[in-house]
Amino acid sequence: MKRKTKMTILILLSVVLVALIAFLLAPSKVQSRFAAIERTFLETVHPSDAVFTAEELQGYPQAVRNFYIQGGYIGKQKMSGLKAYFPDTPFSLGVGKPMVTIDYTQLNRADRPERYARISSRIYGLPFEGLDAFSEGKGSMEGYLAKFFRLFNQRGDYMDKASLVTYLAEAFFLPSVALSGAVTYEEIDELHVKATMKAYGMEVSGIFTFLENGEMVSFTTDDRMAASFDGRLEQIPWTAQCSDYTTVGGIRLPGRLKATWHYPEGDLLYFDGKDVEITLF
Repeated sequence: MKRKTKMTILILLSVVLVALIAFLLAPSKVQSRFAAIERTFLETVHPSDAVFTAEELQGYPQAVRNFYIQGGYIGKQKMSGLKAYFPDTPFSLGVGKPMVTIDYTQLNRADRPERYARISSRIYGLPFEGLDAFSEGKGSMEGYLAKFFRLFNQRGDYMDKASLVTYLAEAFFLPSVALSGAVTYEEIDELHVKATMKAYGMEVSGIFTFLENGEMVSFTTDDRMAASFDGRLEQIPWTAQCSDYTTVGGIRLPGRLKATWHYPEGDLLYFDGKDVEITLF
């Protein structure tokens, strides 16, 4: 009898072990969904036949024109999409919350406002993954712990608007977007330009700051809501900064990107991406 009991326990332990291994090796919900999104992205983002010209820059603020002229874009093929990878990036979970290290991968389209991003990390020793999505005017942000347990699922008008203004903030990373008909500019001074984007019945805006050498170094807006893990929303000014430009394929691209919430009690630098790998299609 004791022998049978031992055999039964061994069998049960083996089943549990196999199930645990299968769980650990199985792709997560976020991993599977983002893989499908990326396949579709790569299959449908086709190279453009058009090139950037000095003539099309007529009427734009001088700072915008300098970005293209001094950045090496004139005569280059217009881009249809972007993939950016941010390895080992410090990321804050919120005011008073711990910092974690994440891997962050994003995809942007140029023919329409569309953006996706996958976050991969560990929180309190457990795997954490997030998926940001903006498609057809709808934005969402989901977070999962241990692959399958959803922590949050943020959707609504505030996410739609936040996603669109994030897409605008990244317009000069995918420079075809910055010259699209959906974006208009108002010159503030020689190095500051207000940009407004209209799409899907929404309107968002922010201020781009440039250097004299044409580099775009920051975008600040009031059109994003800061959402905490407990679901609380606050209207907080937000800034995206970029620096460490290098020449890749004859054009200037940033190598570092940071994002900051400007809370009344002080700034929160919650994303600090270094050694960014940007691929333009």
